[in-house]
Amino acid sequence: MAEVFKIGDLVWAKMKGFSPWPGRVSNPTKDLKRPAAKKHALHCIFFFGTNNYAWIEESQIKPYFEFKEQLIKSNKSGAFRDALEAIEDFIRSNGDKFNDMIDPMDPDAEFNKLRESVSEKKESKSKNKKEHGGSKIVKRTVTEGSGITMPPAKKIRSNSLDDGEHQIVNDVSPLLSTNDTGLASPRKGAACNLLDRPANISRPITPPLDVESVSQTLKQKNILPSALKFGFLGLGIMGSGIVKNLLNSGHSVIVWNRTPDKCRDFVKAGAEQGQTPSDVILAADITFSCVADPQAAKDMVFGNCGVLLETSSAKGYVEMTGIDAETSQDIAEAINAKGGRYLEAQVQGSKTQAEEGTLVILAAGDRSLFDDCQSCFKAMGKNSFYLGEVGNASKMNLVLQLMAGVTLAGLAEGMALADRAGLQQKDVLEVLELTSLACPTILEKGKAIIEGGFPTHLPLQHMQKDLKLSLYMGDQLEQPLPLTASTNELFKHAKRLGYGEHDASAVYIRARF
Repeated sequence: MAEVFKIGDLVWAKMKGFSPWPGRVSNPTKDLKRPAAKKHALHCIFFFGTNNYAWIEESQIKPYFEFKEQLIKSNKSGAFRDALEAIEDFIRSNGDKFNDMIDPMDPDAEFNKLRESVSEKKESKSKNKKEHGGSKIVKRTVTEGSGITMPPAKKIRSNSLDDGEHQIVNDVSPLLSTNDTGLASPRKGAACNLLDRPANISRPITPPLDVESVSQTLKQKNILPSALKFGFLGLGIMGSGIVKNLLNSGHSVIVWNRTPDKCRDFVKAGAEQGQTPSDVILAADITFSCVADPQAAKDMVFGNCGVLLETSSAKGYVEMTGIDAETSQDIAEAINAKGGRYLEAQVQGSKTQAEEGTLVILAAGDRSLFDDCQSCFKAMGKNSFYLGEVGNASKMNLVLQLMAGVTLAGLAEGMALADRAGLQQKDVLEVLELTSLACPTILEKGKAIIEGGFPTHLPLQHMQKDLKLSLYMGDQLEQPLPLTASTNELFKHAKRLGYGEHDASAVYIRARF
């Protein structure tokens, strides 16, 4: 018999294409319309972490405490950890009687205490850190693209595609810690050797982007902007440069980013800002997405207030995230099922090329959508190629990224050998520049190795992600990739040492050992 839920119950709620998520049965907001009558009962759920509301069938809802141990391990993303921390903070702040403390006619009142509690907690941590300025906490990145840092923790191997990824565990729960930082306790013991420890490395500083400056390359293109309205989801290293050129070439753009502050400069430059991905889809004719990895790309489409919510026959969706062919095909199937048009548009290049508008664009999918995006592609890059059915562009991109990663690993090992042999690395690079091996990427990464700062143009963790996906594609096709496998191990270890957010040239740190 189905569970009967009432306002205030803490639950796990599941949307199609998304993992079970911690939430609370709530009254709907004024603008949340109840779907047409269905076979199953519906409940309005507030989702912790994302702060979104949605109608969920009762069959897709489970009591929070009863299924906590089972479902707390169902997702390893940073957003999921944030949601778990939010619901646990809510429980701690309201105590055992939290269901009786809420005005059922005010759906927002229940979360005011939570927000105040989180704010006070952050202020307390900041104050405590200042008072104990002499103490240092060693940090490391635990999830690609999540932006969340944790000290080293006890690990268990996962069965995921990348066997270098781990799940954080402790004695209380898989995701919540008991120490004063709210994070997992550092690992101890003789088994933790030097190379297993991340260095005390600060996150590389990315210079602010001058959104209104027009690159010389863009000035020479004489682009006639499309009359269509374009959306853009994700303002990371690549997305920021791309949107900058879309705006400066006269296109009408509405932007969204997981961290809203990143939208500010683009709004000043003439862009609009959407509150959710679905808002952007609703307002735009064609929407581009450029996020961290395949999981983030799927969350963007299938998640709460995601792309599918407002997709229709009048909408086009262009996926620019570096993903595998299967993920692209899954997204295409979902978009097409709602009547929308889908195009994958993989990009070759890095931060500099994105800002200058000299990327190479590899597209596959709906040909009419490819044609409608031509003015945008001209602003973004120097060439765009149409490669046929969905999946071809993703495969082509992974082949090229495989070559780039192996080449970069070879450069790193060569520079490490030169240093060990007593040669000046500057001399090696100067001679290399005169040979047939010279190319912009090798010279740029060689200079980064010599200078040792590794300013981020292409994050190391993104290169490692592409190598991982290349190996997966090789496994599917039974194609041996021994050099790629070895290269992937170098990048994984450099990421484990704490260089995931630095430039891919930081693989040199691992090569020199």
